[in-house]
This record gives sequence, C-alpha cells and structure tokens, in this order.
Amino acid sequence: MTMLADLPTVSGCTATDCGYNHDGCHAGAITISSNGADCATFLPLGIDGGLPKVVTAVGACQRTECVFNSAAVCTAASVRIEGGHGPAHCQTFQAA
Repeated sequence: MTMLADLPTVSGCTATDCGYNHDGCHAGAITISSNGADCATFLPLGIDGGLPKVVTAVGACQRTECVFNSAAVCTAASVRIEGGHGPAHCQTFQAA
C-alpha cells in the first residue's frame, strides 16, 4: 500500500503563471493529467493558492503510458514541473 509519505515530491516548478508557485510549488498535492502530461493543478495567476509551508507531492497521475505510472500513482523519486506562460507540464514523463 502506498502511503502519503511515499509519494514523489515536486522537486521544482518554473510555472511563473501559476498561483501555487511562490518560489516553489505550494499546492498540497498535484495531479498530472492525461492531456499531454499537463499539471492539472495549475492555477492561473490572480489567485494566490496553496499552503504557506509545504512539500508538494504528486497525488495522482493520469498518464497511464508513463513508465513511472503504477495504478495511477507516480513511482518516480521526484518530478519536475516546467512552464512559463500558460499550463505547466511534467518534465519527468517518460513513455513506456
């Protein structure tokens, strides 16, 4: 059984347009969508989201064809989220 402490952390995020990114991701957990490995938790600027102090984990992964996906759970040691203006993407994604 996977425990919350076992989930991979978000080691970096460069999505400057995301309301959860304040010198790092402050969402409690993120979801990687099946749509191009986008970060489905991405929150456009204008809304200040997240927790003041948090180590963000990958709560769910919908990319079933990723080598790190096991029953919708990410098994990577950590993930990197990248993006500038617009949606952010999981750069750790690797096709199976």
